[in-house]
Amino acid sequence: MTQPSERPVALVTGVGRTVGIGAGIARRLAEEGWDIAFTYWTPYDERMEWGVQSGDTEKITHELTAIGATVVPIEADLVDTEAPARIFAAAEERLGNVTALVMAHCESVNSSILDTTIESFDRHFAVNARAVWLLIREYATRFKGPHGSGRIIALTSDHTAHNLPYGASKGALDRITLAAAEELADLGVTANVINPGPIDTGWMNDDIRAMGTNQTPLGRLGTPADTGDLIAFLCSERGQWINKQPLMSNGGFA
Repeated sequence: MTQPSERPVALVTGVGRTVGIGAGIARRLAEEGWDIAFTYWTPYDERMEWGVQSGDTEKITHELTAIGATVVPIEADLVDTEAPARIFAAAEERLGNVTALVMAHCESVNSSILDTTIESFDRHFAVNARAVWLLIREYATRFKGPHGSGRIIALTSDHTAHNLPYGASKGALDRITLAAAEELADLGVTANVINPGPIDTGWMNDDIRAMGTNQTPLGRLGTPADTGDLIAFLCSERGQWINKQPLMSNGGFA
């Protein structure tokens, strides 16, 4: 096992692409003095319209390292119920105990009530809900930080119509994550959920971009850095008193 550094360790899931929310979160935490373990799953990007951006994992790793972080990229399919244990083991081997668990991964394939398949519904719940439970459980059994230092944060969404399995599974994610604030109170761990609103990470067309911009009072879309700023605050000592909250961080998007 590599000797851990003095920097706290954050595990960020869903950091597969340089333009993604997960990468924005990892950058901000690295800037704030965190070492970073992050997960990615290339076959998911292969199925999506944006496709695989060759070399993104290496670019993210290089960028975070240049900021001063020790970085551990971990490829994992979160449908696999054994993946959370392997992820934490890999992170701890290089970095030591994980202080902050930030879950930015997701399965998101548009479908509606009438055309969602059983397979798609089950995969959404496996990735967006069951994996969140298993990651939190693994985090709790391994956490060794001082009372009050632990952080659990998950990204959610209220987009359900015509995105049924995604929105429904995110609703389950909300309840699982917020339950951790009470159930893990003896560890001194806070747990919050963040809804970042519409952020263009490659999935938007021109009409969606225009709609999102027009419906946001500040007249722009959110960025991964916007989400990263809030998460960096929540993970800091100053963010300790914010607990068991479903937080909107969307610029006032209506």
